[in-house]
Amino acid sequence: MKNKVALITGGNRGIGKSICERLAKENINIIINYYHHEDEAYNLVDELIKKYNIKAIAIKCDVSKEEDVEDMKNKILDEFSGIDYLINNAGVARDSSIFSKSIKEFKRVLDVNLIGTYLCTKTFGAIMKEKGYGKIINISSSNAIDSYYPESCDYDASKAGIISLTHNFALSLAPNVYVNTICPGWVNTNMNDGLTIEQIEKEKKHILLNRFANPKEIANVVLFLLSDEASYINDSIIKVDGGRSNE
Repeated sequence: MKNKVALITGGNRGIGKSICERLAKENINIIINYYHHEDEAYNLVDELIKKYNIKAIAIKCDVSKEEDVEDMKNKILDEFSGIDYLINNAGVARDSSIFSKSIKEFKRVLDVNLIGTYLCTKTFGAIMKEKGYGKIINISSSNAIDSYYPESCDYDASKAGIISLTHNFALSLAPNVYVNTICPGWVNTNMNDGLTIEQIEKEKKHILLNRFANPKEIANVVLFLLSDEASYINDSIIKVDGGRSNE
């Protein structure tokens, strides 16, 4: 039986890396999209091939640029002839005072997080629709629902926009292409490197499980949504935040 093929944007580190590892363990061929940290992308490719005996490649692409996404599509079609799964995980954050953010900074966050999700879903969703099969998972954030941070207003807006895109693409690609969104809360990744111990402890107090997630716990939800066990889940928004309390 031919292996399924998954494209994971921002797949070389953090949540994306864990998703790549989890899917490779299930004999799914992996396409790692990256823009920065090339060494990490190719090291992961080598690791996945050796450990799981699957096919894996890395492709550099700025998902916010239409020409880059088109070029990535052509490389994938040459290598695999198509994909079965798309995980829109690429994202950036540029936290600063809500009153001092530059438009350039604000737009960059929107471009990568929201426009990137749109471009990849439009491009690969159309291929899936023509093929008559596919699953798309967007990685949004609990910031899009009920965890607001003024210094992250650009990030929050981009992640809320992803939820809207999910609804609209689910409608447009139905019935054979599924589109769902996962909204993680705090996850132990390099995105938190700027947090102090005091800030981390303060945030933990708002989480019923009293801890940040391991990236593998997000990857497990991705795998479930890609599996046959999730055959009746479409156009859904799933929070994975350990239970948030605003008390």
